[in-house]
Amino acid sequence: MAVPKKKTSPSRRNMRRSHHALKAPAYVEDKDSGELRRPHHIDLATGMYRGKQILEPK
Repeated sequence: MAVPKKKTSPSRRNMRRSHHALKAPAYVEDKDSGELRRPHHIDLATGMYRGKQILEPK
């Protein structure tokens, strides 16, 4: 059975867990409508994605 030779210090343990924090979702301002939307997602208000009409606008 694998057993660590040395105890992991709290500093090293917390550095390992530094990536576990939750981040707020990113939003970008749409170039055409000026509304906020998620990057790499379809704008549901206009139905556009990367300059192409994907969905019918609501």
